Amino acid sequence: TTIPLKIKEVKKGTLVILRDVTREKLVDKMKSEFVTLAAHQLRTPTSAVKWALQTLLEGDLGELNKKQKEMIKETYATNDRAIKLVNDLLDIAQIEEGKYLSKITLSSIENVVQSVVDSYGQKIKEKKLKVGLKKSKEELPKVMLDVAKMETTIRNIFDNAVRYTLPGGKISIVLKKHKEEIEVQIQDNGLGIPLYQQEKVFTKFFRGANIMKVDTEGTGLGLYIAKNIIEAHGGRIWFKSEEEKGTTFCFTIPIKEKFGEFLTEEFY
Repeated sequence: TTIPLKIKEVKKGTLVILRDVTREKLVDKMKSEFVTLAAHQLRTPTSAVKWALQTLLEGDLGELNKKQKEMIKETYATNDRAIKLVNDLLDIAQIEEGKYLSKITLSSIENVVQSVVDSYGQKIKEKKLKVGLKKSKEELPKVMLDVAKMETTIRNIFDNAVRYTLPGGKISIVLKKHKEEIEVQIQDNGLGIPLYQQEKVFTKFFRGANIMKVDTEGTGLGLYIAKNIIEAHGGRIWFKSEEEKGTTFCFTIPIKEKFGEFLTEEFY
């Protein structure tokens, strides 16, 4: 911080205030390491619980009556939310440590998008949603991606669209090729985001006030993670939304066959 020093409106010098942030940096590092350690320790037991519950639901240990099965299903869903939180915390720890992208490959963004949409087939059917995928007439070029991380990004955005679009609603996905990048749009006609909260959308733990009234679940970390993944790929992410009319999220991925120090490798 600099403050000009004046005597009778004549500048005589500048006061420079320096602040040592070493301690704050150390505390941040310790917090990040603690979150990573705690999340790793939680991953094993939650995964074991998931496996055990799945075994019960599949009847491998004997048939369950209707009431038992309903209780196990509720427990399974609760445990799944815990696993999602653990994974989100691990993602955030990696972001803050600057060790986020790992395996970069020359891949098809269209295939990644389609894979995520296909994995929501049952939920889409249950809510009777209309989901459309449009792309440029010309074939989209492959781009450099960390496929696992890009799936996380698209899943986080698409999950919100599915979750917050009312039954019978519509979700449109558009893939566009520009000169130097591919743009992905995911549009829904769901609940939308209140205008006064839109500047906080990409921050940690953000959840819209209107969303929390109808859905108390969710970590509020998905879009923060998505933004960091896109920017780590050299892309941009933005959105437009109107409450009760829907939301459109857009992001871009540069078209290039090299990614820093990473080697080109075929994946899809």
